[in-house]
Amino acid sequence: MSRIFTWVAVVVAVSWQGMPVLAQTQGFSGLARVDPVSSRIEDSGSGGAHIVLGLSQGVPYRLFTLTNPPRLVLDFQEVDWRGLSSDSLLQGEQITRAQFGTYVPGWSRMVLNLAEPLSVQSAALDIDTVTAQATLQLELVKTSPESFAARAGAPTDPRWDLPVAEDLAAPIARGPDAPLLVVLDPGHGGIDPGAEVKGEGKTVVEKDLILGFAIELGEELVRSGRFQVQLTRDGDYFVSLERRIALAHQAGADLFVSLHADALSEGLAHGATVHVLSPEASDVASAKLAERHDRSDLLAGVDLSDADDRVTGILLDLARQETQPRSDALARSLVDGMANQGGPMNRRPLRSAGFSVLKAADIPSVLIEIGFLSSPRDLKNLQDPVWRAAMTRGILNGLVAWREEDAARRALVRQ
Repeated sequence: MSRIFTWVAVVVAVSWQGMPVLAQTQGFSGLARVDPVSSRIEDSGSGGAHIVLGLSQGVPYRLFTLTNPPRLVLDFQEVDWRGLSSDSLLQGEQITRAQFGTYVPGWSRMVLNLAEPLSVQSAALDIDTVTAQATLQLELVKTSPESFAARAGAPTDPRWDLPVAEDLAAPIARGPDAPLLVVLDPGHGGIDPGAEVKGEGKTVVEKDLILGFAIELGEELVRSGRFQVQLTRDGDYFVSLERRIALAHQAGADLFVSLHADALSEGLAHGATVHVLSPEASDVASAKLAERHDRSDLLAGVDLSDADDRVTGILLDLARQETQPRSDALARSLVDGMANQGGPMNRRPLRSAGFSVLKAADIPSVLIEIGFLSSPRDLKNLQDPVWRAAMTRGILNGLVAWREEDAARRALVRQ
């Protein structure tokens, strides 16, 4: 259910090249629905672009630009995008891609990829005084790469953004027999749908399928009495890669398991795989998956590819000298557990790549592709509750076996 907010007076902040930040005070309430018929994005005669979004009512919004690649971001509180498709919305060449959906609970986001640097020349939200319907119109014009870069960047506003991170107390130490805390990380979410394929009469979306699987897996783990579970997301909203890692640290996680069911354009991937972190990918497919996952953070205005400076990287590498062997052992146990439940597993089930979501240096972390939506066999399995139940039992068995082996090796781990 969408959150509903009532505003008596709302400030809508908009900025663009050559003009100051403007504040518009307007009464808004509730959730706006997009009107696909009246919404369009088309090229303008000046080599720019004209954007029109029809809404059932006015809502607070903001806009800003980001670089690498050049993007225009529009945030709303809050828009229901159902019925709108990227293909029908884009009617020109200056905007090459449109993504839209939930960003965080209560907030919606549209990200537009620009073919070249464009600046916002004008922006106006017109509201019909009789019907209350609203139309947002933007005019984009060409600008130089230098000017675009100088003005780009996500604004900081506590009304829209997450609060600044606080120093947290050390997690409470648990005894050797206490349940291990497993943070399950359902991939994608909100504005980032992940893989999408046509199923039997409907479109199967990775973000929805994998959230359901994570909930089923969490219930299986908790029922065993050996594990506690926390999810990085429990609904259809966007969580950045760095936020997923931060949530695991904040919870004091013993294990971090990221869950996905991707699709590869080559269509040659079948069966489950388990990935661990490595600076070099073990194969081309893993490299492409890592790049695809990390690129999703561009939706949040974050690029983690160069996040670590030299000193930090050295410290992280030292911490991983202890954690990485435990992650490797965890991956092997999970492969065995899932294979013993019938899999099917990929012919090379153990793989590695530089997934940013696995970079928690002090938490054993793995990424499980429980199947590939691009494989008809895997797609059928992923939609079968009986198969999913067997897979959750396999993962549980793998975690139990790893815990027992890890406890036996604990005396060999450098303190």
